[in-house]
Amino acid sequence: MILGLHHVQITIPKGAEEEGKNFYCGILGLPEKEKPESLKGRGGFWLEVGDRDVHVGTEDGFDRLTTKAHIAYQVEDLSFWRNVLEQNNIQIIEAVPIPGFKRFEFRDPFGNRVEMIQVI
Repeated sequence: MILGLHHVQITIPKGAEEEGKNFYCGILGLPEKEKPESLKGRGGFWLEVGDRDVHVGTEDGFDRLTTKAHIAYQVEDLSFWRNVLEQNNIQIIEAVPIPGFKRFEFRDPFGNRVEMIQVI
């Protein structure tokens, strides 16, 4: 039996941790979570998102712009996040509407597809 979702992982290029932290911790305001000592030498960093984690690993040789894979952050005020991202020169991509939600997408500085979604 699957009990729930523990964490998800996305990747950024090797050596881009500071830029990643600037975006995810600085712009999106996600708190960094300390990695276990046994994993600290592998690069990347971990983030807290509500009661779950996002693990930001490092990986080269992958074009993140070619995939539909993505992470969706549930938010209370979609327009607030649209403004924050636009003020930071992040291009908003209008998402296909789905019943019961407002949403949009964007690409992080590394090309990862990200969705912001609000229950209406």
